[in-house]
Amino acid sequence: MTGQLPLDLPHRLNYAEEDFLAAPSNREALALLGMWPGWPHRLLVLTGPPGAGKSHLGAVWARRAGAKIVAAQDLALAALPDLAEAPALMVEDADRPLLRETELFHLVNLAIERGTFLLITARKKPDAWGLRTRDLLSRLRRAPSVAIEEPDEAFLRAILVKLFQDRQIKVEANLIDYLALRLERSFAAARNIVAALDAEGLARGRPITRALAGELLSGSAFRPDDHDEDH
Repeated sequence: MTGQLPLDLPHRLNYAEEDFLAAPSNREALALLGMWPGWPHRLLVLTGPPGAGKSHLGAVWARRAGAKIVAAQDLALAALPDLAEAPALMVEDADRPLLRETELFHLVNLAIERGTFLLITARKKPDAWGLRTRDLLSRLRRAPSVAIEEPDEAFLRAILVKLFQDRQIKVEANLIDYLALRLERSFAAARNIVAALDAEGLARGRPITRALAGELLSGSAFRPDDHDEDH
């Protein structure tokens, strides 16, 4: 019997504040963003691996602060004055390719000059971005930064549960236990296996079980990718 062809439909990301999963790996970041507007500096850099929750935590902060959200690759010189007029601003994925360094440098300067709160997210600290604009790197180095770390086993279980819930998939507890003991402890690995199980379950027209997970894990290598879909 031919399997059902799965449709690549985007699942809903839930960035509600009550759905952010607090854990030791993000405790410092959660506390520092929660200090707003009492930040030690108007500029803050938030780093973390793909899927760590940077976008989720940033979205929670942006709602509180009334912040605009813009991708670093979409910055344009003509739009910078209007962006800096906002009381707060979140610039996402600053370490991705095609970063507009000149625009980001001017935006940082405008934000400092006008007293705008500026949150910049990236996977790694500024020294690892390969920046050519020395003045921009210098400003970012002087700004406070906080990192979300990879999860421990308990948090990995919670992440798996939430990833399945985001896709409206009900699974048994033994599947979560099975995956948590065998996966690399990373957000990307959790996201990859949940996506693969969802696609395989649809293709075969069968529920997602421990047996199906075993087949996938024994037949494929799940490695973190570069798609930063945060939870």
